[in-house]
Amino acid sequence: MTELPKPPELAKRGGCWFESGGVQLHLGVESDFRPAKKAHPALRCRDYPALLKRLRGAGIEVNEPGDIPGVSRCHVHDPFGNRIELIGE
Repeated sequence: MTELPKPPELAKRGGCWFESGGVQLHLGVESDFRPAKKAHPALRCRDYPALLKRLRGAGIEVNEPGDIPGVSRCHVHDPFGNRIELIGE
């Protein structure tokens, strides 16, 4: 994803925006931050096996629950402890 510049008025609030193709992801910040350990966004991934290989190669812990038949998915945590779900197409 490519980082997008935020409009000046919104940039004052912190956070960042990213874009890939027609999809944008907007991330905000909170002064009383606590990581979301259960609530999470889910991102659909084109080359899911290659992404998992790359994540594991970088030392990222990948949890694949295998609890939904026919669905390739996993959970990872960002550097701040937030849970993120990755789903294969």
